[in-house]
Formats: sequence, structure tokens, C-alpha cells
Amino acid sequence: MTRMKESERTMAAPGEPEFTSIEICAGAGGQAIGLHQAGFGHLALVEIDAHAVETLRLNIEDHEVWAWEREHCDVLSADVKKFEPFRDMEKGGDLLRRRDLDLLAGGVPCPPFSHAGKQLGKSDERDLFPRMLELVEILKPRAVMIENVRGIMDPKFSDYRDWITARLQGGEYLGDDGQLVSEEGLGYKVCKWGVLEASDFGVPQLRPRAILVAFRDDVIKDLKYEWPTATHEEPVSVAESLGPSMLKRYEPYFDGAHAGRAREAYDKWLTKARERDAELKGKGGGIAPTLVGGSKKHGGADLGPSRAKAAWKQLGVSGLGVANDAETCMKKQTEDRDLFGPDGPMLTVRQAAMIQGFPPEWDFSGGKTAQYRQVGNAFPPPVAKVVGKSIIDVLQAAQERDRASTDQS
Repeated sequence: MTRMKESERTMAAPGEPEFTSIEICAGAGGQAIGLHQAGFGHLALVEIDAHAVETLRLNIEDHEVWAWEREHCDVLSADVKKFEPFRDMEKGGDLLRRRDLDLLAGGVPCPPFSHAGKQLGKSDERDLFPRMLELVEILKPRAVMIENVRGIMDPKFSDYRDWITARLQGGEYLGDDGQLVSEEGLGYKVCKWGVLEASDFGVPQLRPRAILVAFRDDVIKDLKYEWPTATHEEPVSVAESLGPSMLKRYEPYFDGAHAGRAREAYDKWLTKARERDAELKGKGGGIAPTLVGGSKKHGGADLGPSRAKAAWKQLGVSGLGVANDAETCMKKQTEDRDLFGPDGPMLTVRQAAMIQGFPPEWDFSGGKTAQYRQVGNAFPPPVAKVVGKSIIDVLQAAQERDRASTDQS
């Protein structure tokens, strides 16, 4: 694909979004939602997990704000290593050929760099950074955004980060043999590779994410990229974010056989969550520990390792499993497990989604465990939104600059 000069770039037709994106490793749509809210129209969402693919399709078909994507976005159930954009994209292929792609984004798999795993890095077969860089070379997007766990910023991965940076913008990195290797680069400038904390952006959870933002050289030129700054001085607490939904779960039991313990259990949860928030005021507030989705090899869904479960217990929530939704709980009579356990109520999938910052209308496909894993592995939409907006600021400035340059010539 030949690279167009900004002044020659075909502008969006009426009804088309001003900026387009392709996302790999899209999961259940956390990053896609945030980038969509920021102003990107998606041409393709690529994901290998069948339940997550169905979640993406379900919501795009169901919600009016995704009407453009219904017509132009390919939701592809595919191994990203085998994804060939110009071959596989049917709905978005024509627009991809006609217009410069604005953004290639992806939350490449975290396990190779996660503190919870073996941190095998590039030796892990799940490492998709090389494929992401191949797609940058194929698609030549105006901007690149890559998201991962904070662990990739650890010193042990500095050589690998140097390789990724050199692959994008040129430079040297230390090869496997310990010798310096010179890389020509793909014509990009890595403007930032840093960590954003989700709780700084209204997400009631401790969830630091490492994010790389790069721009094509002809786009960034003399422009400056501004890294997102916190939107919330004080974090949103679990008590505040889950209060209405928790009351809604307990209210049906305030009258009848469970009345006494329902009121007691709800009051106990609310008191504990508020007390924890007050205790941690100025120290991060009563936010949730990091949700962990786990893998298919893992057993049933729960709220993470023992340390996370202990943190949830301090917030009045049992982390030993995931609750049925209210209707299923009543039908199957699982109140003792879901609502009245000694450590407090378990979270429903919907409440876990609130902790991740998903909008309330976003639905998830599959059984309870499959749904929870999609939620637990997601990139919080509010964080993706602020990064997306910071990228669009540069893309818009580049358009204005090149338009002015054309007008003067």
C-alpha cells in the first residue's frame, strides 16, 4: 500500500467517521468501546476467542451508536498471525484501500509479561508484538497504539522494548548474542511508552496498563504528542460504583423469608465498603484490586489470587467465585452462595463489568465463566478513550497543518 501525503489524503465522505481504526486482539471490546467513544470508526476487530467474537457481533448489531460499524466493520474470528487485512476484510476492505488507515491498535496478550506468570517475554509463544509490527509494515497506519500489562516496563524487558522501539523508529538494540544490532525502522516516531493507572480516569479499580503510542514520521513531523492526564483527582470507590446495583440485588429479598438477613447483609456490605474507602482516603481510596480473567486452562471464575481475594474481603465482597445474575439467582435459589456468604456478596458479571468501566448497555456472550473471563481480561474503556482522544488531537492537528500548507502553495 503506497503512503499518501497528508495533503492528498481522501477526506471522509458524509456519514463516514473522520478517523478509522483496525484493532487486533479485540477481546470483548473494552478498547474498541473507548476508541469508538474517542471518535474512531472501526474497519475491523480481530479476535480469536469465540465467545468474545460473539460479544462484539452482538453489541454492534444491537446498538444504534455502532450503526456505521454494522455496515463497514469486519468482526473477524481469526488467529491474528494469519490475519491478512487486504485479503480478509470484506466490509471494510474497500474503505481501507481508498483511505489511509488512521490507527492500528491492539492489546496484545499479557501473559508473556505479566507478574502473575512466568514472564517469558519473547520466548512465550503467545507474544504477538512481532505480528503487530508486521501489520504496521503492511498497513502503514498514521498512528499505532499498543497496550499491555505494566510488567513489560520491568527492567528485564528493556532489551525487548528497545527492539520494538528500534523496529518502529530505527536505532540500535541488544541482540540475543549480546551484540548491538542496528535497525532501519518502519518510519515511525515512538512518542510515548508509559503507564496509565485506570483509577485516574474514573475506573474503580487498581489497573495500571502500559501503553505505546507512535505516529508515522510524516504525520508527527513538527507536532507534539500530549500524554493523557488524570480526569479524576479522587478515585471512584467500589462503594460508589456498585452501590445502586448491590441495592438492586438485595431489594427483592427485603420482604419475605430472607428479609432480616437480606437487610443485614446489604448494610454490612455498604458499611464495610464505605469504611474501607474512608480508611484509604488520600491513599488511593476504596477501589478494587485488579480483576483477573484467567485462561481456559484455569478452573471456574473467581476474583483473582489470594491477595486479591483478601482485598475484596476488606471491601465486603467475597472473591471466591462469581455470582449468578439476579434472575438466575432467584430461579436457582443460590442466595446463600451469591448474597449471604460469610465474606459478603459475590460480584455478578455485570458488576465486574462496572469495575472495568464498561457502559451498562454492553452485553457479554457465553456462560457465566466465559463472560467473566472476557470482562476480567479487558482494557478499561475510559482509559482507551483518553488515549484515543490524545491520538486524535495529533491527527487533527496534522490535517490542519497540511491543509494550511496546501492553501499557501
